[in-house]
Amino acid sequence: MPKRVQLVLNEDVLSLGKEGDLVEVAPGYARNFLLPYGKALPVTPAVMKQVQHRKAKQLEQEAALKQEALDFQTALITIGRFTVKKQIGEDDVLFGTVTNGDVAEVIEEATKKKIDRRDINVPEIHRTGKYKVQVKLHSEVTAEINLEVISY
Repeated sequence: MPKRVQLVLNEDVLSLGKEGDLVEVAPGYARNFLLPYGKALPVTPAVMKQVQHRKAKQLEQEAALKQEALDFQTALITIGRFTVKKQIGEDDVLFGTVTNGDVAEVIEEATKKKIDRRDINVPEIHRTGKYKVQVKLHSEVTAEINLEVISY
């Protein structure tokens, strides 16, 4: 009886792997759980070809997403400066602060493209002036935009 069995996962299995991964498991685990519930398939040349095709497509999609992020980074740099209007009190001190949501709204207004506010890193802003803000567009692409805070 074989010590380990090679399988290709059909879906993500906790603590084992993600869909399309080639895994080695105990024969009982494969026979009693993975195969009957359709969570894995035995390794055959046809299945391996399908897995390679799926991974190639996934790499193409990731490359396209990265290119889109790079294009958007160029657009943000081209725009140059974004302006946030806030109410101020004495000595140019803001009522409240500039939040990630404020910056996301300004970017969306200027570019017509929605950005998740959680991907924006805003420094502590309590006064009017010019600031640098980090915007994460992709896991490998970050844009730095110029933000000007003015009074209305």
